[in-house]
Amino acid sequence: MSSTKYILGVFDDPDELMHGIDKLQKNSVPIYDVYTPMPIHGIDAKLGIKDSRLGYAAFMFGCVGGSLIFGLVYYFLVHDWPMDIGGKNYFAIPDFIPVTFEWTVLFASYGMAFTFFFSTHLFPGRAPRVMDLRATNDKFVIAIDAKGNIPHEDITNILKEAGASEVKHNDRKYVSYE
Repeated sequence: MSSTKYILGVFDDPDELMHGIDKLQKNSVPIYDVYTPMPIHGIDAKLGIKDSRLGYAAFMFGCVGGSLIFGLVYYFLVHDWPMDIGGKNYFAIPDFIPVTFEWTVLFASYGMAFTFFFSTHLFPGRAPRVMDLRATNDKFVIAIDAKGNIPHEDITNILKEAGASEVKHNDRKYVSYE
């Protein structure tokens, strides 16, 4: 029994990587993940990755922030400590707009950042998950789950035919930085 957990196809060029993804998908080989040193246009659609819902979270946090400060300012300036300034009405909405906008942006940005970190498990002090450290510099890596897949030799041949410069059989999930 093999202890290989992942098969890594290392590519030198993003076009070869995209060709490798096509060949693997034609042969019904499920791809675990793809690591690249830069964004590649069209790779999300090719891998079937859904659009992020982070914008919905930002909208909701913005609504909470805007509503919260609008309610607080209304309570403070109308009910708790009403002041007659220049003969204006206590509830002069134009006076509330700047601080409401600022709190909306503040809550949306911080809420979106915390939601991103929570959803991707990027907490302070956590080591990044990378299959091959060269994927952060100049290589493009396709990771394939070796368990319950077609024979490893067939996957290796498919990756080599697609233009992989190197095919590695990993026995652990992630590379440590030590």
